[in-house]
Amino acid sequence: MKNGSFILITGASTGIGKACAVELDRRGFRIFAGVRSDEAAERLRAEASERLTPVRLDVTDAAEIAAAAERVSAAVGNAGLAGLVNNAGISVPGPWELLPIEAIREQLEVNFIGQVAVTRAFLPLLRKGRGRVVNISSINGGMAIPYLGAYSASKFALEAFNDSLRNEVRNFGIRVASVAPGAIDTPIWSKSEKLADRLSSGVDPQAYALYQSDLEAMRRAAERSARGAAPVGRAVKAVIHALTAKRPKTHYYLGWDVRFCFKILKMVSDRFRDRIVRRLMGVR
Repeated sequence: MKNGSFILITGASTGIGKACAVELDRRGFRIFAGVRSDEAAERLRAEASERLTPVRLDVTDAAEIAAAAERVSAAVGNAGLAGLVNNAGISVPGPWELLPIEAIREQLEVNFIGQVAVTRAFLPLLRKGRGRVVNISSINGGMAIPYLGAYSASKFALEAFNDSLRNEVRNFGIRVASVAPGAIDTPIWSKSEKLADRLSSGVDPQAYALYQSDLEAMRRAAERSARGAAPVGRAVKAVIHALTAKRPKTHYYLGWDVRFCFKILKMVSDRFRDRIVRRLMGVR
């Protein structure tokens, strides 16, 4: 990949996506940054060069995906797309029994179905450019934990998509990689907490009481994770390697805790793994 190559990044309004967009722009790449509001677009323009182009892109909106694909195609021409970073994501916390079905659907639509839809729309341009796909996964793509079951399900699905897609498009010269961070210092923590508060406000108090002590323990665990979160630069470095290295990895596990969840925990019995998870999370 050369300077001046075209890269599309979804979920570039904040967090990992924004940091990747700004750094890749600084390195001379031509970035299409997927955002959902004019305010986010203006913030990006203020931090980047004229090479960066904000693109309205809600990954759950088929019309916006099609419009973005048309716009990007017109801009890149025969050069095609050198990279696609599927970063858009949300976290919907809560026990399976109490989560509204529409909230579970939204979790899967944003974190999984939306990534598939965007990738499908841009595969013709990736073929032209013999580009690369980088899927932003999570530690929860290797370990499902209580009260983040819907989020874990979305990341497990994204890992399956990553591994199957990698073999389907290899003959086109397209490489596919997954970047799995642990806790990263991004706004997803505060957004998740606000969403948890909003979801719990409509729950039957008696039903909520059944889970209350565990949910309070999970909130404390999330606060500890947020305080110890790694700088966003760790994820940016992995994404850039996946996009530019001559021999990129297929999976990037960012931190010992992520490697532990993806590698070691799979080698022990389910009951032993469950005990480890409950102890780490502080739940019963």
